[in-house]
Amino acid sequence: MAVQDLARSRRRILGTLFAMQSLTSAGVIATATVLTIVAADLTGNPSLAGVPSAVIQLSMAFSALLWGQLWDRLGRKNGLTIALLIGLAGAGLTAAGNEYGIVWVFGLGIIGIGAMRAGTLMSRFVAAEVSAPEVRGRAISIVVWAGTVGAVMGPLLVAPSSAWATSLGFNELTGPILIGVPLIGLASMVTFAGLRPEPAKLARLVEEAGPRPKVAPQGTRALSQLIRVPGVYTAVITVALAQAVMVTLMGITALYMRDLGHSLGDISVVFAAHTLGMFAFAPLSGALSDRLGRGPVMIAGSLIVILSGIVAPSSPAVPVLVAGLFLLGLGWSFSFISGSALLSDQLTPSERSKTQGANDMLIGLASGLGSLASGVIYAGLGYGALGLMGGVAMAVGFAFSAWWTVRPRGPQTAAAD
Repeated sequence: MAVQDLARSRRRILGTLFAMQSLTSAGVIATATVLTIVAADLTGNPSLAGVPSAVIQLSMAFSALLWGQLWDRLGRKNGLTIALLIGLAGAGLTAAGNEYGIVWVFGLGIIGIGAMRAGTLMSRFVAAEVSAPEVRGRAISIVVWAGTVGAVMGPLLVAPSSAWATSLGFNELTGPILIGVPLIGLASMVTFAGLRPEPAKLARLVEEAGPRPKVAPQGTRALSQLIRVPGVYTAVITVALAQAVMVTLMGITALYMRDLGHSLGDISVVFAAHTLGMFAFAPLSGALSDRLGRGPVMIAGSLIVILSGIVAPSSPAVPVLVAGLFLLGLGWSFSFISGSALLSDQLTPSERSKTQGANDMLIGLASGLGSLASGVIYAGLGYGALGLMGGVAMAVGFAFSAWWTVRPRGPQTAAAD
């Protein structure tokens, strides 16, 4: 394939991934805005408010491992389309479970949403593998940046979809969940039509056309070998902690605000600021990661997440919560994009899918455990304790990122990293 054809195919794939991520993030963020409230209402127990988020994260964890194994066999296009169709069914079941008060149907639905989210999150690695190493950070950031559409549209869809549901005689919280059905359905069609040629094949051509890879050819390493590579475990730990802290603090904020007497409109504004921080500055995160290096950007991300855990609980006022949750999203963006790029840098093409699936499984497990604990901690110790614990956890990510950045590298170490 000619260089011009490679570039054209890469642009098509990145554009398709951008559109897919935009549509799905809008639906998922609208749902996430009300999920803790739905859980508290369905169960009658506020301490269980974090359970839906935990179920989604755990579903993401085990689905990521499954997608990591299957995408090599099915191809990226077919694998991602299947993930989206599962999410489509999940959104419908979640809405039905809430509307009719059937907890197991609601639970089955959010498992489906989690399986889809695992696939859409792994699509960042599809963007990375069809791109040369020197622009991988920016390629990942394009996919993450697509979430800006969701950051703006998702929360803004909450109030009108709630009003629409109420006008039809449904529960007001059913609307923000049900809105995901048409959005995810359209995303699945866009993905199936636009992911061509098969990204895995294009990735091999990019590898052949590019310079000698940093990772010296040595066969396909087992996961047990890869996890001992400093760049791999630093990336995994930093991204997993950033994701876990972000999900834990974000997920309980809606319930915290309702308990304070804030309206759904106020909650939507805070979530819009948070998701704007997550996604709108993704191009900056990617560009800094490519220009300054992965380590400095991971360090900055860790520090911003720690700061958010201090700011958000400092006052119940909406502007303070807006600032705290915005910082939480921005810190996540820096850590997530630079850490994902660092992980991709360490791997050969044959190692990517399984390792990235295992990475996202660990991210999901960490986030799921955090979400499970969040409701209990909030009910027992309050919102401030969640912020403090999140800051302490992210300090570990900061330590690993700083160590990896300043550690001496000899020729052999550089090749391994």
